[in-house]
Amino acid sequence: MVPPNPLQNSQAPLSKMRLRVWLRLLKVSRLIEDDLRRKMRRQQSWSLSCFDLMSVLDRSPEGLRMSDISRRLMVSNGNVTALVDTLTAEGLARRTGLPGDRRAFLVHLTDFGKAEFAKTAKVHEGWVDDLLAQLNAGSADALLEVLDQVIDDIETRSRGPASGDLKGPDTPKSGS
Repeated sequence: MVPPNPLQNSQAPLSKMRLRVWLRLLKVSRLIEDDLRRKMRRQQSWSLSCFDLMSVLDRSPEGLRMSDISRRLMVSNGNVTALVDTLTAEGLARRTGLPGDRRAFLVHLTDFGKAEFAKTAKVHEGWVDDLLAQLNAGSADALLEVLDQVIDDIETRSRGPASGDLKGPDTPKSGS
């Protein structure tokens, strides 16, 4: 007989339940990304990272500096350079010089890149819709609301004076 998992019932301490939620979020994210990565590679011959870069560029028709792309994608400048090189070689993006700064440039989607991204974005949306088909409108709204609350709380805490403090909320600070 298998012993009951203490995390499977509502009697588990809230901290354990929250830990379990975090682990589930990680698992769901990994499963979705793995599926999308496979489909993107197989059907479009793009990496998911290239698609993400094209998405960022599509929302910024004025172009973006490499450092801005890096910050938005949360990856290193070196990774961005490799991705931009790939898109440029395929005619999907172009670099233009930045007036007044010979070292900097802006990255834009080409007309071909915009058209290819628009087609692929529709297919990508269908893949995500299929992966999350078990969520009805009410469930999707409720989940978005909860996740937005979590995001807002974490962002607020990260801007606060105790940012980086590893002590829990109920742990007294030194000298208290």
